Amino acid sequence: MDQAAKLRELISRPDLTVAPGCYDGFSAKLVEQAGFEVAYMTGFGTSASVLGLPDTGLISFSEMAANAANLAAAIDIPLIADADTGYGNAVNVYHTVRTYARNGVAGLHIEDQVSPKKCGHVQGKQVIPIPEMVGKIKAACEARAEKDIVIIVRTDARAVNGFEDTMERCHAFEEAGADMIFFEAPETEEEMRQVASTFKVPTMINIVQNGITPCLPAPELEALGYSLAIYPALLMRVAVRAMRDELARFGKERTLVEDGSGVGFDEIKALVGFPWYYEMEGRYTPK
Repeated sequence: MDQAAKLRELISRPDLTVAPGCYDGFSAKLVEQAGFEVAYMTGFGTSASVLGLPDTGLISFSEMAANAANLAAAIDIPLIADADTGYGNAVNVYHTVRTYARNGVAGLHIEDQVSPKKCGHVQGKQVIPIPEMVGKIKAACEARAEKDIVIIVRTDARAVNGFEDTMERCHAFEEAGADMIFFEAPETEEEMRQVASTFKVPTMINIVQNGITPCLPAPELEALGYSLAIYPALLMRVAVRAMRDELARFGKERTLVEDGSGVGFDEIKALVGFPWYYEMEGRYTPK
């Protein structure tokens, strides 16, 4: 079974699938190693880690597609990847979906924001008209045929046009062929309940600590009816704290320590596959 088929099977289950966010091959491997069934390539984290810039449309299609390819190749579980607005009109969306699918991505989400887009939990968003987004979805669905990649359709209209308009958009997007609905940033638990219980296709929720959406535990999200929950900032939060603390300590002491606060170098080598490399080297390199 390929990764897209695995993802379709997971999101069709009655229970919730959770997908921690990752932004490079290292963090993707850690998600898989921890036993999660799906990994999520965060656009926020990709922009931050690759460019050191905010998630405001500054990172390009090529950079996002290349990062998605690297992450998908690094793991043996399905990868869902942020594809922003699809990087242009409906024809661009068609090209984006085909490229992501060929790069090994199991599912991607495209959104109805005006370009340049913004992170879902920040201010200043604008959205395109429903007919324009419907055209993008139809192009995405036609493009998915080759690899059967899962098309997740995200709307950011809640902060712009209100709840009812956003639900209307979701109905139109479902009818256009979306495999999953991603209503970004519902503001109350009741809104979350309505979203999760209304549509025939599975629904996805984005949980960000200190974000707009109530930060409910996974069992409660499952009880509401969600099929998939992503946690884009889960690893970034702790990684930034750990790296900042270690740099502060090293700046003062100017010496390495082996006090158990970090992992050993041998563990890092094992994580990235040195044992596999040495085994392959021994098999194929002349003695």
